[in-house]
Amino acid sequence: MKIINFGSLNLDYVYKVDKIVSPGETISSEGYSVFCGGKGLNQSIALRKAANANIQVCHAGAIGKDGAALRKALEENGVDTSMLQEVDGPSGHAIIQVDKKGRNSIIVHGGANKSLSFGLIQMAVSSLEPGDIALAQNETNLTAEIARLCAKRGVHFALNPSPMDDVIAKTFPFELVRWLLINEIEGQALSGESEPRKIAEVLSNRYPECEIVLTLGEDGVLYKSKVQEMSVSACKVDAVDTTAAGDTFAGFFLGSVAEGDILPKSLPLASAAAAIAVSRMGASASIPTRDEAEKLWQSVYLAKG
Repeated sequence: MKIINFGSLNLDYVYKVDKIVSPGETISSEGYSVFCGGKGLNQSIALRKAANANIQVCHAGAIGKDGAALRKALEENGVDTSMLQEVDGPSGHAIIQVDKKGRNSIIVHGGANKSLSFGLIQMAVSSLEPGDIALAQNETNLTAEIARLCAKRGVHFALNPSPMDDVIAKTFPFELVRWLLINEIEGQALSGESEPRKIAEVLSNRYPECEIVLTLGEDGVLYKSKVQEMSVSACKVDAVDTTAAGDTFAGFFLGSVAEGDILPKSLPLASAAAAIAVSRMGASASIPTRDEAEKLWQSVYLAKG
């Protein structure tokens, strides 16, 4: 089994603030740190931590000449970087505010993430076998083309369409998606509905071959396919930084699925991993190990029966 994440890589400049700054306002930062992040990098590391060593996890993407730390972060976590291109210009980066309640506000500059070549994605997809998994977000270019190439090859395609915009909402071939990993805001934008079960129902009816995985923050997660519906409550933790919560969930869910875990384990295991991530500062640095997630899953979810 092989998983390729066609994903973004960002240098995250994180500022701890008393509150998120308002338009026209100037505030002082109470702390400053630089982390390796980006939805793609976070999800690749979460995938690698969730899946066993028999599953190959590769990252296909682009960095600038300033991106050595990003490549190193992937490699130190066991992710294959042979499909990582270096291009002219800066790497992607993000400016992140984190308030005292752990809430965040993020500005992302795409940089090298918008420089994926068609040749790279062709080469990467051609290395996959039918039944393998590809993952993409909306922080790189050529995402729809990746989905089409995967469909022709019989590769399962997972999409986390974040950050949501009108282009992906109106033009993406969602009928080619096996797993649609979305939060409540993204679900509302795609479905036109506001109630979680209605969001899942509308999207499942519209794309019957797609499995909808709708994360709801403190309210847990809702899963919906044409044959099954399931909800999982969230673990209660003291949140200090929610930056990588969704990415951790996505990586652990797909990594668990690739392991052959069934939904009654893969969904709560991913929720447990996300809960641990929000209790720690940073993006990729906050992602737990599989053992940590398993222990919380066992103590919270198995204990409930």
